[in-house]
Amino acid sequence: MDLHKKGAFHLSVSDLSPPPEDFNGEVDMQIFWEALSVERIGRGFVTSQQKHPFTVPPSFHFWAPWICPKTCRSNHALNTEYKKVTEDRLTEELYKQKVQVVRNLCKECGLDPSGSRADLLLRLSSEMKSRQTYGGWAVIMCPCGIVYSIKCQIRAESPRDFADMLLSWKHMPNVIIDDFARGLATHMNLREPERLPFNPFEGRLSPPTPDNIAKAKDGKLKVSLPWLNCKKIIPDPEGHPITGSAEHYALYDRFHENNTKDPRDVLRKLHIVPQLAGKVNSQVAEQLFSRMKKNNYFLNMALPSTHLFLMRNIIHHHNMYRNEQRLGNIKRAFGNVTMNMHSQAVLGNLFIF
Repeated sequence: MDLHKKGAFHLSVSDLSPPPEDFNGEVDMQIFWEALSVERIGRGFVTSQQKHPFTVPPSFHFWAPWICPKTCRSNHALNTEYKKVTEDRLTEELYKQKVQVVRNLCKECGLDPSGSRADLLLRLSSEMKSRQTYGGWAVIMCPCGIVYSIKCQIRAESPRDFADMLLSWKHMPNVIIDDFARGLATHMNLREPERLPFNPFEGRLSPPTPDNIAKAKDGKLKVSLPWLNCKKIIPDPEGHPITGSAEHYALYDRFHENNTKDPRDVLRKLHIVPQLAGKVNSQVAEQLFSRMKKNNYFLNMALPSTHLFLMRNIIHHHNMYRNEQRLGNIKRAFGNVTMNMHSQAVLGNLFIF
């Protein structure tokens, strides 16, 4: 899982209305994506977007992610982006920080880092309110390259976006690879304390004892998950239909596994699991984003609804290409195996059925 930060349209978030009071955080994906299709069709019959009767403006309570129909539990998916921390809350938190922290933040934002605390906070507050480009695309992929879920973010990046999609799935994957694994696991377990989505050990591979942490740092800790290769003979209650396991782990991708300051996060490294070490492409999302660079310019210049419609189509063709490519490899491999078996059968005067 990762965020495509370069794919973002221009929008003044302050202009968006809050969702209705009775909004429960669920959006209808089928109705939303059909509405985008109708808007595209209708665009050919009007002279300007202002006169378009089927325009789909950005909103917190109608815009929906796209989740593979076979993956999602129903047409209704979660979109709780309206619950993200607002600019006012961020300003309140900044007031609690030391001056040097605020000064460094100004530098990172390209703002003048000189002056008093009040000057610095005023610049940051003005920057947040005037900012027009938000969001990006939250993406959940299989290591083979197929995109199973995408969500266009309106506000800044948060584990909430990925959690919304995962909690909308019929079956949450047993192993999730993310660049902020600890934050995702903490957020989801706080949202669902009755069933704890990431369990055992809060999504770590072993209990966070000093001994386990020391062994993991020295590369001496190994945790086998045999059900990744062969389904459990006796599945766990509510276990995944493919693995039979009800365990769920949040692990770091190889590129970000050393970026965390929490010593317990060493227990979230891929190489600890023999079934995953060196066998999983944890950079598949970054590779997709790299190929998407050529599309960023025209996508980011488009209207928000056009941006969504085009991105969904691009991802559809990406998935089709990867599926055809994978099936071609399987057919070639199967053909080679069949030919080898036929040769052996002829040589050995055997019959192969």
